[in-house]
Amino acid sequence: MCGRYVSTRSPAELTGLFDVTREPEPEQLLEPSWNVAPTDGVWAVLERADRDTGEVLRQLRALRWGLVPSWAKSLDIGAKMINARVETVHEKPAYRRAFAKRRCLLPADGFYEWQTEPATGDRKARKQPYFIAPEDGGVMALAGLYEFWRDPEAAEDDPDAWWLTCTIITTDATDAAGRVHPRMPLAVNAEDYDAWLDPSHQDADDLRALLTSPAEGRLDARAVNTAVNNVRNNGPHLLDPAPDNG
Repeated sequence: MCGRYVSTRSPAELTGLFDVTREPEPEQLLEPSWNVAPTDGVWAVLERADRDTGEVLRQLRALRWGLVPSWAKSLDIGAKMINARVETVHEKPAYRRAFAKRRCLLPADGFYEWQTEPATGDRKARKQPYFIAPEDGGVMALAGLYEFWRDPEAAEDDPDAWWLTCTIITTDATDAAGRVHPRMPLAVNAEDYDAWLDPSHQDADDLRALLTSPAEGRLDARAVNTAVNNVRNNGPHLLDPAPDNG
C-alpha cells in the first residue's frame, strides 16, 4: 500500500515538469510536505474541459487524499480509500467510473513503507520507516484517480459543498520496495502521461497496459528517522538516515 509520501516540489516546478496549462489559484497553494498523510491536501495533475470554451486543459490542482465516491453519504469514507489495487481498479464500483474518465498524476519525491524490527538487547520492537524513491532523485508521477463529491447536508448555494478527492493506484512491489513491503504505488512513465490523463481515452485494456512498469525498477530504499511515524511531525529532518543501533 501507500499510506504516506513526500511532496516538496513547488507549483512552479510541477507546472514545468508536467506541461501544465492552468496553474492553481492562490488560495489552493499547498506547503511542501515531508509527511503527506491520508485526508491531507495533495497536488494532482489532471485534464478537464474548460467550462466556458470546452477546451481540455492540463491543470495542477489541490485534492484531498482519500477518494470519496459520488454516492457516498459521508466524507469520512475517504480515509479508508487512499489506495486502489491495479488488479481490480477497473471493476470495483467505487473506482471504475473514475478509472474510465477521471485519472490523474500525483507528484511525489518518494514514499514511505515500514518494517517491524524485533526487540534486541535493550531496544524494544519498533516499526522502522524506509524512504523509497527514484535513484536519480527525479519526480515520481503516481497513478491516481479523482472524484467529485457533494456534501448532501450542505446548503444549495454553499460554495464549499463540493469536494475533489483522490486515490493512489498500487501494484506488487518490485526492486528495493519489494524488500520492504509487498505493495507499492504505481508510477506512470513520462511517455505515457498524455494517454493516462486524456479523459477521452476510456478503453480499460489500453489504460491498464499503461500501468505495467512500476518506476521502471530503479528505486532506492533507505531507513530514515522514526519521527515520520507520527503524522504530526514534518520537515526535511524526517529523511535523515536512521541511526545505526547495531
